Amino acid sequence: STDGGRNLSLESIPMGLPMSDPSAWATAMNNLGMAPMGMTGQPLLPDFDPALGMMTGIPPINPLMPGLGIVPPPIPPDMPAVKEIIHCKSCTLFPPNPHLPPPATRERPPGCKTVFVGGLPENGTEQIIMEVFEQCGEVIAIRKSKKNFCHIRFAEEFMVDKALYLSGYRIRLGSSTDKKDTGRLHVDFAQARDDLYEWECKQRMLAREERHRRRLAEERFRPPSPPPVVHYSDHEGSLVAEKLKDDTKFSEAIQTLLTWIERGEVNRRTANNFYSMIQSANSHIRRLVNEKAAHEKEMEEAKEKFKLALSGILVQFEQIVAVYHSASKQKAWDHFTKAQRKNISVWCKQAEEIRNIHNDELMGIRREEEMEMSDEEIEDPSEMKETEESALVAQVEALKEENDSLRWQLDAYRNEVELLKQEQGKASRDEDTTKEQQMKLLQQALQGMQKHLLKVQEEYKKREAELEKVKEDKLKIETLLENLKEQESSTSRVCACSQEKECPVEKSLSTSPVKSEREVLLVGIISTFLHVHPFGASIEYICSYLQRLDSKICTAEVEVLMTRLQNTFRQELSGVGASLEKRWKFCGFDGLKMT
Repeated sequence: STDGGRNLSLESIPMGLPMSDPSAWATAMNNLGMAPMGMTGQPLLPDFDPALGMMTGIPPINPLMPGLGIVPPPIPPDMPAVKEIIHCKSCTLFPPNPHLPPPATRERPPGCKTVFVGGLPENGTEQIIMEVFEQCGEVIAIRKSKKNFCHIRFAEEFMVDKALYLSGYRIRLGSSTDKKDTGRLHVDFAQARDDLYEWECKQRMLAREERHRRRLAEERFRPPSPPPVVHYSDHEGSLVAEKLKDDTKFSEAIQTLLTWIERGEVNRRTANNFYSMIQSANSHIRRLVNEKAAHEKEMEEAKEKFKLALSGILVQFEQIVAVYHSASKQKAWDHFTKAQRKNISVWCKQAEEIRNIHNDELMGIRREEEMEMSDEEIEDPSEMKETEESALVAQVEALKEENDSLRWQLDAYRNEVELLKQEQGKASRDEDTTKEQQMKLLQQALQGMQKHLLKVQEEYKKREAELEKVKEDKLKIETLLENLKEQESSTSRVCACSQEKECPVEKSLSTSPVKSEREVLLVGIISTFLHVHPFGASIEYICSYLQRLDSKICTAEVEVLMTRLQNTFRQELSGVGASLEKRWKFCGFDGLKMT
């Protein structure tokens, strides 16, 4: 079978190492990245680390895998690499000189799965290449050239690292010594569009996953949006009115009421309901004032408790400081040791500092209370009376205004009821007359639309006739212009011939295609640019170069100048079909001979 021809089993590979030497067998197994084991399955090196003999990204190798000994993985630099002779079914691979430096490779392209293999024998076939390199992994495609090289694409990236291990090996087909049957393999990374495309797709997939992960994290940490406020209805209004009377649900209900008023839900029909809700909201002011007074009372009581506790603490501090001072007197001081005296003096200083701090705090509280008391004493009792009277007057006026507004609302409702009754009576009489008037108005509107359509059609026909006349005039003018151009060209030729005979020097000065110093500079720069581009360049490429020097240069100006100088610049067409392109070339050296 084909699989049997390609895959090599351990039985078909002649081993180059004798089984009697267990250390050599262990070295060879170690080079292959496997745990060194004997033929019976016993480990030869008990402290073997499989991670040392394997490259990152290469999966573990099964020691019983067929064809394992053909291509070992790359060896780390700190471990001596011993390359062996590799025997295949149709060829033999001889290792390079171990003292030579490792073969050079190019920079690894991203997502590389394709290798370049050079130095193949002339008689090497695709089947032999598959036989050698399929042991590195699954081969997807082989592109062989006629010049002794090929490109091999593997299924995974780590297989490329295995294939690079064969770089430098000499290959011999069978037992032939003919030059066409031998070669030295050179394996290197290859840049393939398929590999790059797959790598970019993988990177885009990873980026999408990362964006999705970030979006989920942002949504997880985003605070929840507030619940939407329902639209106003009689049922919802009654619910909110009940909530406004409840102290625990007042804050939620007042927010809903505010949203409805700002939306513009208040109208004639709902004004009374909204007024009752506003009135119930106003009733909570007294409750809030009482709560504030209770909290202020609690704060005053807490201040008093704090002041009493602080004064008690200060008394105890004074007693402790008095103890330290009495201990510092000579009667007791002489009986303490030096260390004890030092500790007592330190403790005394600390206690005095803390006592002073608390004393300043208590004095500050007392000053604030004295200032508040002095402000209350300054106010006259007459002013207090006036403020109380003014508050009562303001309440009386507010009640009067509410009474007046209620009266006006009652009058307005009565007037509306009367108007509705009158309108219902008139509606039954005026229905017939209104229908006739509506029919007349519709007929008049239809007649007007028909007249307008007729006018539009007439104008459209006139415009079409005018357009046809304009087109005919345009054609006539174009033919006249062409005739005039032909006449001018013929007269210019005649004048040029006569002027050449009379004064050739004046002709060269007057009929010069370059009209200004700026055009001379442009010709020089364009000539230098095209001299560097011997295969020519498009007018857009030339103008992009010139616009770096002067942004005011336009494409039309450059093209006109180059068409005038036919002996200096020549326009050619290159490409076929859709890729047809106009290119300008520098022909000044040929033009010099012509002129």
